[in-house]
Amino acid sequence: MIDRLGFEHFTFKKLAEEINSTEASIYRYFENKHKLLVYLISWYWHWIEYRIDIATGSLQNSSDKLRACLRLLAQEKKYDEAFEFVNQEALHRIVIAELDKTYLTKGVDDYNKEGLFRGFKSVNRKIAAVVLEINPSYEHASSLISTILVTGHQQLFFSDHLPSLTAIGTGKERYTKLYEFMENVVFNAIQS
Repeated sequence: MIDRLGFEHFTFKKLAEEINSTEASIYRYFENKHKLLVYLISWYWHWIEYRIDIATGSLQNSSDKLRACLRLLAQEKKYDEAFEFVNQEALHRIVIAELDKTYLTKGVDDYNKEGLFRGFKSVNRKIAAVVLEINPSYEHASSLISTILVTGHQQLFFSDHLPSLTAIGTGKERYTKLYEFMENVVFNAIQS
């Protein structure tokens, strides 16, 4: 429903009607719709981390590992049979449209203390560690990767809604162009 309606128009009342339940039953699990959004986005990052582990587990070369991570981040998200209970395509669209709303709030510090950004931070640490394998003296690995994680999703949002703000285009090739952009930024930064 968040994917279909957008976060602003999504309500627990609408969700309760959709699933033939009551708002009270939903509030037992999530105290507000923002916490539900943070939960969904957190699930996404844990799924990305799992996929990174699979994609890089057999790679020895650090540059190959980093390229595999960036490729995974940039690629179009498809249904993953390992998690048949989640529509990963819809989840990815939610992340593209709503990611910034999870942390650009007054409650970000409290949510962080609760561990709600653990998946995002874990993905960031994992990829930043690969950057440091390539260039141990690079001082900004965490900043670079957190920027790439957010920027990748913003570029896809721009592609859909504000195409003059991106050069990745609007067709299927945008995922390849996004990867090329991310690879260019990261490798130029860490090799300079």
